[in-house]
Amino acid sequence: IPVMLKSVVRAVGAAVRLSPAVPSAARAFPLGSPALRSSGSATIRPFTRSLWVLNNNGASSGYRPKLFSSRVLSPPVSCGCGGLHTEGDKAFGEFLSDEIKEEKKIQKNKTLPKMSGGWELEMNGTEAKLTKQVSGEKITVTFNVNNSIPPNFEEEVEQGQQQKSPEDEPEIVSTPNFVIEVTKQGAKHSLVFDCHFPEDEMSHGEGEEESDIFAIREVSFQPEGDSDWKETSYTLNTDSLDWALYDHMMDFLADRGVDNTFADELMELSTAMEHQEYIKFLEELQSFVNCK
Repeated sequence: IPVMLKSVVRAVGAAVRLSPAVPSAARAFPLGSPALRSSGSATIRPFTRSLWVLNNNGASSGYRPKLFSSRVLSPPVSCGCGGLHTEGDKAFGEFLSDEIKEEKKIQKNKTLPKMSGGWELEMNGTEAKLTKQVSGEKITVTFNVNNSIPPNFEEEVEQGQQQKSPEDEPEIVSTPNFVIEVTKQGAKHSLVFDCHFPEDEMSHGEGEEESDIFAIREVSFQPEGDSDWKETSYTLNTDSLDWALYDHMMDFLADRGVDNTFADELMELSTAMEHQEYIKFLEELQSFVNCK
């Protein structure tokens, strides 16, 4: 009997040693923990998948868990530029290609038109400068084609017919603001006119007296060749100016070659420049999108 009891004790001890140990973490849960709370039968807490589990990388795979797979961040198409290329980019590039072809097809002036009256043209990107000498005086006219398309152009298109032939499409005309600088020899300052194209003066009907298609907005004396308009110099606004004085100023400019003919040619030149810059922008945009 003592031998049998000793065998039973050994068997029980072995069974205890071989039974799975209860994790210490489970023993640490308080009785009120939601994980242990039940109503008679064993109720299991709902399992919430983590981003690591959703990534299909279990602990048994030996793969170090990441929040997101690197495949998600890789571009659909790769090239030497290292940029992102999508189907949207491809469609964008094809649209730009068609747009460039259409703009070149309707381009009126492949080369910039010449200004009459002895004006010399200098260009710096979207900025242009016209200069001429008149009996010892230097006349300089500068303008920039940026934002030179009247904002009401698109509204006029929308108010018109929905479908128009290319011949009936309204013509886009660039009407930039421009600055006239008159410099006399020996003078410390230049007389500067800030001019623009008023919308109500752009056209006139038959039988009507021809009016000035451009207008003086402000007049001031400024240091010669200074590109910045000094606010400390007195500036005369023409909104409330006596008409007789205003007419003399317009005649002063006309005597130096700045009249309606000049303004018409300036609009033609600016329109050609603006269209060239627009096509150049589309080409650069296409190259950027296509990474070329």
